[in-house]
Amino acid sequence: MEPDIRRKPSFLFALAMLMAAILVISLGILIFDAPIQILMFISILVLIPFMMRLGFTYKQVEKSMLRSMSKALQPGLILLTVGILIGAWIASGTVPTLIYYGIHAVTPQFFLVTTLLFCSLVSVATGTSWGTIGTAGIAMMGVGSTLGVPVGLTAGAIVSGAYFGDKISPLSDSTNLAPAVTGTDLFTHIKHMLWTTVPAYLITAVIFTVIGLKYNASTVDTASVNQLTTYLDQTFHLGIIPLIPIIVLIGLLILKKPAIPSIFIAAIVGGVIATVYQGFSFKETLNILYSGYAVESGIELVDSLLQRGGLTSMLGLIALFLFALGLGGMLAESGVLEALIASFAHKIKHTGMLVFVTVLVSYATLAIGGAVYFSIVMSGTLMKPIFERLNMKPENLSRILEDTGTQGTALIPWTGSGIYTAGALGVATGVYFPFCFLAFLTPLISLFYGITGLTMKRYEYPKKNKTAIKPLEA
Repeated sequence: MEPDIRRKPSFLFALAMLMAAILVISLGILIFDAPIQILMFISILVLIPFMMRLGFTYKQVEKSMLRSMSKALQPGLILLTVGILIGAWIASGTVPTLIYYGIHAVTPQFFLVTTLLFCSLVSVATGTSWGTIGTAGIAMMGVGSTLGVPVGLTAGAIVSGAYFGDKISPLSDSTNLAPAVTGTDLFTHIKHMLWTTVPAYLITAVIFTVIGLKYNASTVDTASVNQLTTYLDQTFHLGIIPLIPIIVLIGLLILKKPAIPSIFIAAIVGGVIATVYQGFSFKETLNILYSGYAVESGIELVDSLLQRGGLTSMLGLIALFLFALGLGGMLAESGVLEALIASFAHKIKHTGMLVFVTVLVSYATLAIGGAVYFSIVMSGTLMKPIFERLNMKPENLSRILEDTGTQGTALIPWTGSGIYTAGALGVATGVYFPFCFLAFLTPLISLFYGITGLTMKRYEYPKKNKTAIKPLEA
């Protein structure tokens, strides 16, 4: 067995390694408008010489990449299952029913704030942002299009509502992961998050209400609305029965059943309704589950809203997810982040600087790892000793991790959530990014608390932790 001659990178080497990956991706997008998948793959190849320079063998580099990629298996299966669900729910009339009655029930002025509240309720009840975006989100995109509301605004309201629920619901995996990593309990974590989340949410609701006031009856494209509603009414059997898959999915998730089987069962229920109630043949239904719902109605709005879903629609997203996690695994294994943080960890002596650095680290690990789980685990592990050295309780750290990582995950194009959100809603990340107000406001409020010390909980007496107060070694 060969001796391990790997060494930790210096600050400059770590910075160069990180910048190499960032430059490949950013220049490829800005100059060549290249697909993000190929840029991620090239970044992986670019980092191999850096790691071998640190003493890694190619086999070790490959293992670090594949070990991280293996974490994409469960999210990848969820993506595939949600793709099946979307196709099934369009064919079953579930999504068309939500669009049809949503158009008749929602006024243009209050559409955005209604979308925010509706997606929030669905997400809190289910604990899943992806499920909310893939169902309620798609329906609200359809309603917004007919009411003359820009797609970016609608998507921003959907994302804000979906991730509000994902952030505070006790059913959410990220909400359970953050306290587990930092060393606090679930409900202490949720209670502490309310200090940042509630003010940010109320401000977000006000912003969407004010923006929505500019949309009224004059902004509605009456001809398109009539075309869409007439098509939906004539093509699908609308009503209560198509809503059964939603009830099934929410019920299973509330009962804390596993996500993948729950989503798949809800998709199968939709498939059964598509066959028995909507009149599709069994073969057509299976094709829809695989390739998505296909329609050539001659009505642009109808085709853009309903032509989506299916297992194959998620394959490109999964490829991107794999490459993003592989890149993140290489950067984590090489010790890049530890080297960068170690250079200034001992200088963090005030809660304002502590929160600021934690926010930066959380966003950096999110961008590098491509997943909120990677961000929470990596950031929590790196920053926990510094919080303990400053006598800060763990719920402070877990709150910041969610204020940034969970909220920001849909804003980065190559993260699993960013990939999924753009694909499910049919809107590029850059289009809805400026309107995700909740994701911007929450970390700003968190920074305010850090600077002022408000809501930042300390131990009454210094916590004894011999290992925690040691600064990270370079």
